[in-house]
Amino acid sequence: MSHFVSQKNISCEAAAQIAQGAIEKANELGIRINVAVTDSSGVLMAFLRMPGSFLHSIDISIDKAYTSASFGFPTSQWMSIIKDDPALREGIVQRERLVIFGGGVPIQLDGELIGGVGVSGGSAEEDEICALAGISKIK
Repeated sequence: MSHFVSQKNISCEAAAQIAQGAIEKANELGIRINVAVTDSSGVLMAFLRMPGSFLHSIDISIDKAYTSASFGFPTSQWMSIIKDDPALREGIVQRERLVIFGGGVPIQLDGELIGGVGVSGGSAEEDEICALAGISKIK
């Protein structure tokens, strides 16, 4: 019987590539963002802040990455999950670091979760576009 579990994680090089790719997309869109990349456990691996981006968006981007890594699905899906469950809708939003709007996306490699990316600074849709553009840099 084995007493350990092997888990894949994103490398620091790949995390940096994702963050830079998200920044490149933000420049194309004309927005200023903060971007965070975590490993599969939600631990911060990379972070970039564009000059002039919102200060509150620093923590929001980190929490979006954490949320998407910890649940394995995009933060944009939360509203459809909680909309018909009043107890969950009222309770889940009380959880520290949980973000229920778009901009957080899990990073998967060969169907296995290896991390999460969170972007904050634009609209929820723009943030998710930037996150996906960052992930595309390692695919």
